[in-house]
Amino acid sequence: MVSTAISAQAGGVLDENIVAVAGDDATQARMRAVYDAHGKAIHRYLMQLTYGERRTAEDLTQETMLRAWRHLNTLSADVTALRPWLMTVARRLAIDAGRYRQARPTEVGSIDLTWLPAQDDAIDRMLSSETVRTALAQLTPEHRDVIVEVYYRGRSMTEAAAALGIPTGTVKSRSYYALRILRTALGSMAAAR
Repeated sequence: MVSTAISAQAGGVLDENIVAVAGDDATQARMRAVYDAHGKAIHRYLMQLTYGERRTAEDLTQETMLRAWRHLNTLSADVTALRPWLMTVARRLAIDAGRYRQARPTEVGSIDLTWLPAQDDAIDRMLSSETVRTALAQLTPEHRDVIVEVYYRGRSMTEAAAALGIPTGTVKSRSYYALRILRTALGSMAAAR
């Protein structure tokens, strides 16, 4: 069997092949009749369901016609009686396409890597260090001491408590609140840039 394409236009709306049909001349003629009778209406319906996204509506129209072709032998011989079935298929395909888009993260265009800073950018390191110093200056000395012991010197909460001469629970509490203050300070500095 040779695969041929039905080149059909829905009143000038679709300029591309709608469905590839493999089979005899009778199958191709019936598929052409289905498309001619319902293609424009399905496309308009899908344009509404996709909020005017032409490419998506065209893809879904093509998929609807493909489903019709796959079930052509089980569908009614009266081509005009197929519209409710085709509209149901089109609606379900549109719903599935919408769910698929919501489940996937938004695609981002390609990033020009030539504009990204080098890994060992001294200016970037200096700016980051200055930003952290400024944020640390906003902490109380007690909170700053805990952050230095735990994150700069890499000590555990127990070791930091012993070095500072305070209970471990106080180190945990000060660390929690100091990090919240730093996060807020660093966020406001980033927003000011």
